[in-house]
Amino acid sequence: MIRPLALALSAALLCGTVTAADVTYFPVPAGTSPRDVAPATDGRVWFTAQRVSSVGLLDPLTGETQLITLGVGASPRALVVDHDGAAWITDPGLDALVRVDPVDLSVRTFPLKGNTTGIGLEGLAMDRNGDLWFTGQRGFYGRFKPAKNSMETWPAPGGPGPNGITVTPNGEVWYANEAARHIGRIDPDSGSATLVDVPDESAGPRLIWSDSRGTLWVGEAGSGRLSRFDPLGETWSSWDIPGRNADAHALYVDEQERVWLSDYRANAILRFNPFSRHFASFPSDRPAARVTHLSGRTGEVWGAESAQDRLVMIRY
Repeated sequence: MIRPLALALSAALLCGTVTAADVTYFPVPAGTSPRDVAPATDGRVWFTAQRVSSVGLLDPLTGETQLITLGVGASPRALVVDHDGAAWITDPGLDALVRVDPVDLSVRTFPLKGNTTGIGLEGLAMDRNGDLWFTGQRGFYGRFKPAKNSMETWPAPGGPGPNGITVTPNGEVWYANEAARHIGRIDPDSGSATLVDVPDESAGPRLIWSDSRGTLWVGEAGSGRLSRFDPLGETWSSWDIPGRNADAHALYVDEQERVWLSDYRANAILRFNPFSRHFASFPSDRPAARVTHLSGRTGEVWGAESAQDRLVMIRY
């Protein structure tokens, strides 16, 4: 739906719009509804295709896509790429972490066991040792060590709600609990968590991402605010996202410390410069694109347009 002229002009003053020449779209097979996206070390781009129980691999040079089936009942969600270029996925449908080899595209599953099955696997992050940290929405977080084939899980303080998870450059592991309205730092030795409540005026923290200095950026669930927590000063800051009733979802911090997020209401990917405090907008050329996830590599940010069966790349 086209906005009235007055509203469009107002939004342009608050949030600079960038020309479409900076944006490239890559169609993926119809019905895949890409959810998470992660650029690989070899130039290709992985994505999860939850509706077809698969993981996809896009070659941006040719536009060709391969789909790798994960099996009956698979429901792939979060995605990261390891130092070898392999894709790792949380899959609550299989109740497992899944690895897809970048060369032969073979699939290995690493199932949860015992009383930790059915935790609702969600977020995923990799630390500098190559260990994988994950969250379970039903009130858990855990670690998988691929080198030792060792899986550990711990109940999360505050119960259900853990979602996004991130690792800072100095190795600290933080996660966001949307329902319990806090973020938590996990002690890798004991598995216990130190909790930090969000300010009263904030919405529940859904996603969390560390910048290169260990400052934590937090995406609030369906809100019009972007928040930041400084672990050293133990202080919160926040900024209103331009436009009416912004609905923030995906979150990513690039190598230049700029923060990227998607706004469902504006149907756009936004870039926030924390130094100038300025938002720039990259609107989709199709309606209701619903960018569910953002990731990137040097000079590029990638998003998954889940409702349009496309990946989008913004070069900066």
